[in-house]
Amino acid sequence: MENKTVGEIITEAREQKGISKNQLAELCGVSHTEIARIESGEREVPNPKTLRKVSQHLDVNFNDLMYAAGLGLQINPYNLFLIEYYSSLRGKKVKEALVNTLGSLQNCNKFEEFLNKKLEDKNLTEEEKEVIRQTLEDNKYQTLTYYEVINILHTTLRNEKVDNTDEASLLENDK
Repeated sequence: MENKTVGEIITEAREQKGISKNQLAELCGVSHTEIARIESGEREVPNPKTLRKVSQHLDVNFNDLMYAAGLGLQINPYNLFLIEYYSSLRGKKVKEALVNTLGSLQNCNKFEEFLNKKLEDKNLTEEEKEVIRQTLEDNKYQTLTYYEVINILHTTLRNEKVDNTDEASLLENDK
């Protein structure tokens, strides 16, 4: 995703859907001035509940909106601080971070299985199902973040091994 403001993302998605600001506001149950303020950038940090509603009606990822508003965490080329942090770990700390992240990823996967089974429950109301779907979306986002952290940690481990290997042993391995 390009480095766009939350307002730019919403405007673009709304226009692609062919709906007006007033229509979006009505769908989301907020004032048309609130939508206009978000889109224009006047409201730099919108209410997350509003962003959730907007994301549902425009088919835009909620977490992308949260990130663009400065309220979410996402590892991508624009978030160099996370990349810098995980890349700077050394030795035991890299391995500890990797074990912790793998454990968190495993928990996310088990939680996803639980939520998908829960969605099959015929006694759930439509509102409860929607909460589960939103939670699944959030969980998927978190899972993708963990995969990115794992990739960074694996790269860090590989680089550390190369840094700790002297030229003679590298040449020896080439024989």
